[in-house]
Amino acid sequence: MRYTITGRNIEVTPRLRSQIEEKIGKLDRYFNPDTEVIVTLSVQKGKQKIEVTIPVKGSIIRAEESSSDMYVSIDLVEEVIERQMKKYKNKLIDKKQSATSFSDLFINEETEAGDEIEIVKTKRFAVKPMDPEEACVQMELLGHSFYVFLNAETEEVNVVYKRRGNTYGLIEPEFE
Repeated sequence: MRYTITGRNIEVTPRLRSQIEEKIGKLDRYFNPDTEVIVTLSVQKGKQKIEVTIPVKGSIIRAEESSSDMYVSIDLVEEVIERQMKKYKNKLIDKKQSATSFSDLFINEETEAGDEIEIVKTKRFAVKPMDPEEACVQMELLGHSFYVFLNAETEEVNVVYKRRGNTYGLIEPEFE
């Protein structure tokens, strides 16, 4: 795997780099050797945070963990990605699309029972055209952390969501 490691408010020392390559390197059995791994380390208010992003064809595998010790955060994020890989194996490996991103060993590995995604409820609702600010108000009135709406300006389905620090985010579709 190819690593791109950056630090925000932290110097990426050779020891940190080798620890990341050793721990995240355990995941190399899942991926082809030319897979890119983007690692961002940051320190804020005493929290040591690591974000790992692995773009594969058709998907993005991403995890972030934080603790008071960067080495603990590295261990935690590796465990999270490994769990994701095992749990979503059948969904990640689409023989036509992204199979080229994963190792043959991972593709041919037996899947554990109970790893299937099961949708247990479907909701239908009328979608009223509105602007993103109105959608945020509706979301707050409902007490939800996200809200799906039809953007009156773009006539596309969008999502607004609540972020930390009483701010909001907007998700707009981008068609390829």
